[in-house]
Amino acid sequence: MKKRSIKYERMNDEVMREVSRILAGEIHDPRIHPMTSVLSADVSPDLRNARIYVSVFGGEEEKKKTAEGLKSAAPAIRRMLAKNMNMRITPELRFIVDDTIEYEAAIAAKIEQVRNELQESDSEEDED
Repeated sequence: MKKRSIKYERMNDEVMREVSRILAGEIHDPRIHPMTSVLSADVSPDLRNARIYVSVFGGEEEKKKTAEGLKSAAPAIRRMLAKNMNMRITPELRFIVDDTIEYEAAIAAKIEQVRNELQESDSEEDED
């Protein structure tokens, strides 16, 4: 299976959707923060491994606890994934906490701050 094939992309999307559904409704680990969302899934071409990228809304402590909870819940999530999806091989799941969304929000806030400062300096020059 090619890495960029339509079948591969569909598999990634389906695994992402199913893991997201499992996290939202079937896993009740108190360590997993309720505002945890699945950003993407990257299933290896041989279907043996999958990296699941998640985003956690909260501080560093919530992210650590969620990572621990997801690591311990991975076998149970894998069993549920095997039960719910018709796959020849159910991949081993590895959860990765992704801070990309927070980084993008911080960059956007800085850009907005610079834009406001430039507008203020332009309006001060216009008044002079």
